[in-house]
Amino acid sequence: MSTITVLHPGQMGAAVAAQAVTAGHRVLWLPKGRSESSRRRADDAGLLPVDDLRTALGQSEIVISICPPAAAEDVAADVAAVPTFAGIFVDANAISPARATNIARTVSRAGATFLDGSIIGPPPAGSTTARLYLAGDPAAARQVAEIFDNTLVTVRCLDRDAGAASALKLAFASYQKAVRSLVGVAHALADLHGVTAELIDEGNTMAGPFLADRDYLRTVAPRAWRWVPEMQDVARTLTDAGLPADLAHAAASTLMRWDSLKDRSDLTVEDVLDALRSTD
Repeated sequence: MSTITVLHPGQMGAAVAAQAVTAGHRVLWLPKGRSESSRRRADDAGLLPVDDLRTALGQSEIVISICPPAAAEDVAADVAAVPTFAGIFVDANAISPARATNIARTVSRAGATFLDGSIIGPPPAGSTTARLYLAGDPAAARQVAEIFDNTLVTVRCLDRDAGAASALKLAFASYQKAVRSLVGVAHALADLHGVTAELIDEGNTMAGPFLADRDYLRTVAPRAWRWVPEMQDVARTLTDAGLPADLAHAAASTLMRWDSLKDRSDLTVEDVLDALRSTD
């Protein structure tokens, strides 16, 4: 049995912590200053309240930070300020690789072992699973993985340096969150013009999943030049409807990066991605 401190059990943090509890581990949390809903989540998850961070860290081999991304550095700094903690610190927040590297420096200087983590998937519960990716010290990653053996949290250890797990999360989020935003805008526009049912019908006929099909990009880039004016018209239409057009403008700008690949049939995926990376 291991003892873990989770900072702080929001919806995702409590669900992940509950899986560690289910696996037979002690999971601590700090109720001071937290909301009543946080307290209920922690109680439901079987977490043990501790009065202060120093006490929690004194009992813990592992700390998992799952907090609002903006607070990630502050949470790490709080842990680093407790010099007696020399265990494993997992930052499992949706942050940039650069921020993960900075946090690694902070906790490593204080004597802890840093693991860069990212959680992909919904809060694990019932039949719903989530993946926890870990990058960094392999032995530490294996130790954390053992915590979640036979639970709804599948740990995947990356043979990469710290920052890789965060990069994976942001790469996934760049698609996932943007798609959700676009769905909202699309439905708002369709509602305004009374074509919502037809939009849903078209959505049901779409092929996919696009994110899993890298090779599809070879046929996208040569046709991108045709879509730039379309996205510009989308942006104008959204603006006329009082809806946000930022993502449409951004899509047009991105598609323009493929202008040099117009109508080519000999492209590789690497050609397509290199064109996006161009700064010309």
